[in-house]
Amino acid sequence: MSKDSRRPKTPTYLAFYVLFAPDTWRIVGGVIIALLLAPQIVRPDMSLAGRTMIYVMVAGIGWAVCGKPAQWIAAGLKKVILGKANR
Repeated sequence: MSKDSRRPKTPTYLAFYVLFAPDTWRIVGGVIIALLLAPQIVRPDMSLAGRTMIYVMVAGIGWAVCGKPAQWIAAGLKKVILGKANR
């Protein structure tokens, strides 16, 4: 049994886990990119399924592009919030 599995899963622990996870920021970046770029790609005559697929594909591309920036954001938040305790 690992050390983390014995830690109580409090709301504060879960909030910081989500805040410090690079994947959280990759998802946020992908959604933002999809919201900004997909409306320019979607045609008015597209079906709901087609529009949804465009948004999902652009979000996936955004997720992939945001890898390094997400790591920088997560590391920066750890540094700012945790300070020297993170070292």
